[in-house]
Amino acid sequence: MIQSWMVIGAIAFLVAAGSFFITPGDVKWFARLSRPQWLVFEPLIPLIWTVIFICGAISANIVWQKNPGSLITWVLMGLYLLLEIITVAYIPLMLRFRSLKTGEIIGSVGVIIGVLLTVFVLPISRLAALLLIPYLVWSPVGTYTTEELIQLNPQDV
Repeated sequence: MIQSWMVIGAIAFLVAAGSFFITPGDVKWFARLSRPQWLVFEPLIPLIWTVIFICGAISANIVWQKNPGSLITWVLMGLYLLLEIITVAYIPLMLRFRSLKTGEIIGSVGVIIGVLLTVFVLPISRLAALLLIPYLVWSPVGTYTTEELIQLNPQDV
């Protein structure tokens, strides 16, 4: 029998794989951008997001287990999915449009959805809400970093 955590994990993995839809030209554009001097953790960003996605998948599974198949649970699963799609879309869309502003907008929308999801999940499970805290902490860091990139690269807004 297929377990809920398997389905949630597979969907999270498939959505995350969407971040690989970038071209070498897109990467070259991003690589030439000036970066803030404090951005020394950039090589760790893929690992950080992997941990955040795992926490999100575990959170979604906890919510599912509390009331499997109910309408509210399905709505929350949709919000988890939307949050991951928006988060994963950040890099490919910003690179494809070569627009830091696009990245900033997507990042800001992700922060808002992340806060709403956490508020909705909290009454269902404190642990599930707690597992969303890494997203709530890190996503604004990414959005702020994008704002800093805009300041250093005004030609790429």
